[in-house]
Amino acid sequence: MARTRIKICGLTSRQDVAEAVAAGADAVGVVLAESPRQVSIAQAAEILADVPPFVARVGVFANSPDDLVDAVIERAGLTAVQFHGDETPAQCARMSVSVIKSFRVGTDFDIGGVEPFRGQTSAVLLDTFNSQALGGTGKAFSWQTIVELPRWAPLILAGGLDPTNVGSAIGILHPFAVDVSSGVEAEPGCKDADKMHAFVAAVRATDSGVTP
Repeated sequence: MARTRIKICGLTSRQDVAEAVAAGADAVGVVLAESPRQVSIAQAAEILADVPPFVARVGVFANSPDDLVDAVIERAGLTAVQFHGDETPAQCARMSVSVIKSFRVGTDFDIGGVEPFRGQTSAVLLDTFNSQALGGTGKAFSWQTIVELPRWAPLILAGGLDPTNVGSAIGILHPFAVDVSSGVEAEPGCKDADKMHAFVAAVRATDSGVTP
């Protein structure tokens, strides 16, 4: 099985970022959208200051003004942005770094809605639909409902993943990457180092064909 990339998101301190990197995360993320894990531009720059060069630095936004996104890219040294709002293909196309576009999966999810973003995004992220939040719900959607996936962009799977279920999710959808936040927290905005290590270990065990 191919190596599944791992993004640990919703980080709010340099210590948690260091622990995520030590655990083996391929990417670390900070949230600049409304969330219990939201950070400011200055905080994002501080939190990501020590990220090594081969670990991706991702900023999460939702319906943010373009000038705000541009400012965070510059000040925090982002290598990718993740959009969770109503951003258009044109907004995605104008970004100076890689773009991950999130789509929320509910009972009436239509994979056809992803098609307009072909060629405008670097990856597609599937998260759980919740009428009260654009992301970070900590709830998983039914992975079996996704019977067709866009093949023109890597798939990132999010929504309620944790060390106990990520192996099953990978086995069903075989994503390029998995994205975890609340599933490795001690409390909202504060990561648990043991859970981060356990999450990475579960992904690597699944990649190796070993039952965690």
